[in-house]
Amino acid sequence: MSEARLSKPSSGPLLVFDGDCAFCTTSVNALEKLLPAFPPTSPWQWLDLDELGLSIDDVTRYAWVVTPTHQYAGHLAFSALLRMQRAPGWRFLGHLIATPPFSWAAALGYRFIAANRHRLPGGTPACALPPAAR
Repeated sequence: MSEARLSKPSSGPLLVFDGDCAFCTTSVNALEKLLPAFPPTSPWQWLDLDELGLSIDDVTRYAWVVTPTHQYAGHLAFSALLRMQRAPGWRFLGHLIATPPFSWAAALGYRFIAANRHRLPGGTPACALPPAAR
């Protein structure tokens, strides 16, 4: 059985995440329930990464929001998700996360969570980043 392959979105954003990571999958599912405006999602394992302009290193280190014109990684992907919302509070928080000095703290927080995702609720040993990606 062959897996469906998706290419760069032509009309809207796509959230790309690590489908082998239980913590990542749980987080995406929780955000999808929390945020009213949510883009289509796909595990990177189902995608043609070349068509998205992403590498294996990219997708094992970060979640991504990919649009026809931009790529947002890590905390900036989360910021992009919040900026897609209609509610001004969510959009404000999204802009704040992308603005220094708040963006510096958000980037550190994202890196910490990514490096420890196998230890977090819902995480499994399969969630651990490869040693080179930490």
